[in-house]
Amino acid sequence: MPPKKPKANGVRFAPDPPQSSAKVEKALQDAKNKLQLQKNPNARPKPPPTEPFIIDSIWAFYSFLAVNLLAALYAPIQDCDEVFNYWEPTNYLNRRFGLQTWEYSPEFAIRSWLYIVLHAIPGKFGSLFSSRPSFEFYFVRVVLAFLCALCETRLFSTVSRILNPRLGTMFLLVTVLSPGMFHASVAYLPSSFSMYMTMMGTAAFIDWRGGLKTSQGIMWFGIGAMIGWPFSAALVVPFMIEESTLAWLTQDKSEFIWRLVDAAARCVCILALQVAVDTFFYHGVLVVPWRIVMYNVFSGSARGPDIFGTEPWHFYLRNLLLNFNVWFLLAILAGPVIGIQFLARGRPTTKQSPVRSMVFVAPFYLWLAIFSAQPHKEERFMYPAYPLLALNAAIALHSILAYVGSTDSKKLMGKIPPHVKLAFVSLPLLFSAAIGLLRTAGIVTAYRAPLQIYEPLQGPEYAKIDSTVCFGKDWYRFPSSYFLPQGMRARFVKSAFDGLLPGQYNEAEIGFGFFPGTWLIPPGMNDQNIEDPGKHIDIDNCPFLVDSEFPGSQTSALEPNYIEDDKNWEILKCSSFLDASKTGIIGRTLWIPELKIIPERFQRKWGRHCLLKRRSPS
Repeated sequence: MPPKKPKANGVRFAPDPPQSSAKVEKALQDAKNKLQLQKNPNARPKPPPTEPFIIDSIWAFYSFLAVNLLAALYAPIQDCDEVFNYWEPTNYLNRRFGLQTWEYSPEFAIRSWLYIVLHAIPGKFGSLFSSRPSFEFYFVRVVLAFLCALCETRLFSTVSRILNPRLGTMFLLVTVLSPGMFHASVAYLPSSFSMYMTMMGTAAFIDWRGGLKTSQGIMWFGIGAMIGWPFSAALVVPFMIEESTLAWLTQDKSEFIWRLVDAAARCVCILALQVAVDTFFYHGVLVVPWRIVMYNVFSGSARGPDIFGTEPWHFYLRNLLLNFNVWFLLAILAGPVIGIQFLARGRPTTKQSPVRSMVFVAPFYLWLAIFSAQPHKEERFMYPAYPLLALNAAIALHSILAYVGSTDSKKLMGKIPPHVKLAFVSLPLLFSAAIGLLRTAGIVTAYRAPLQIYEPLQGPEYAKIDSTVCFGKDWYRFPSSYFLPQGMRARFVKSAFDGLLPGQYNEAEIGFGFFPGTWLIPPGMNDQNIEDPGKHIDIDNCPFLVDSEFPGSQTSALEPNYIEDDKNWEILKCSSFLDASKTGIIGRTLWIPELKIIPERFQRKWGRHCLLKRRSPS
């Protein structure tokens, strides 16, 4: 016999009878239509009204998708790890060449090939529509934009239905207007993938209609942790504390354990698939998520992530303020606002209790605390928590609006004229939206040059030749081999950088089976960022070269100004690139129009990023 359905505080934890409420609503509507026909036989029955959240969700999806598509087409690549650890392996699977980092060497193997395969498949499909490899690059980005929009819409819809429609609208505004979400939405990074799964998992834990969805929630967070980034599993902790506490209080232990077993079975299946794929590529049985944790947590100071740089504890506070401005401040205030609002009003502003609201805002605080405590910090580490930041900001703003909108003449807010309160609320939000848009426009216009200069290589003069494109001081600005023709390879010349550069995937095709570059051990790799001279070639062996010129930079013997060396090099194409050393903080942060009326100290200063071709000897 099926177990009984326990209740606690009026909340039903087991599934409700399917479609029971829908049947009642349909019966009522049929009765109304029948009565109307009896009064007027010629009248047509009115269709049942469409539920508002369905319409809102459709328009929300279009809004999310529109912004994400703009990011897919115009957002610059902000992290060289995205190129070398993800775009390059994908290029290798689909085009059989690319640059290989030490993380993909079978000696270390701390990157999963399953994540790469999931992107290589749509990339290969995209190549059917165009012979240009850069089209495949943008096609994958468009697919990511679509997937992110679906996940955003799922969380938006859940928040609107379960919590409050106005709160869902605020979540949408934070998401579409924030520079942080703009570039995270289509970044080819495991942290972005984990961000997608965070939205799906959070939606599952919030939605208690028809029973708890513990298994679904754990599964989504599990997918984000195993296929994406293992540390994102920390975000599920507040939800699990809530549900385990409820199980203990309501004597719902058996069903809770069953949901955990169900979730574990789903995660084991996903992990088994990942192990199988990685075993195929690495030619060894590996559990990559565990290897990632081992390297980042237990490898020690000589080999751990700290060797790539450390930042002060307030790094993320400054970064999130830059990428979310007012919304970040609201996200920080969400917990205190919920507590103060409940103490002052004695009731919540949503359909959920204050305790549940605190559970919803807790994951962002937890994530921020964990990663602020780590010495090695990077902007992308915050990506999984971006939707939670938006949710926190929406909850805080909703609570503030509920207080400000009071019409009780006995209270202070009830005595303030409505137009004054409207201005009080609207001005900060308009300021935030304007700053967000200017920040996004500033990033796109300032740093997009690396995606623009390779067009000449696609012309008939160069597209079918075997050649080399070299990089010196600009090695980290390479946008991936997807911008090179099939016969061209990216190589490095010696510069002032003294760390470990990527090598080349083995391109053997006979006698080594499928994808030998994934399991043959490459030379010169190490996990201590020690330079390998074998990764360099002589500048004389470079038919093409990428270089940058900034008025504010100094040249050296290792980093000369190749652009000005017109005796040996000719310019194929240049694009403007922001000279950060000569531009003030306002110009570095926001888009500033190129107008003479703008004071000099606020104007943006420019260098140029160029593709050069060696001149033929006369």
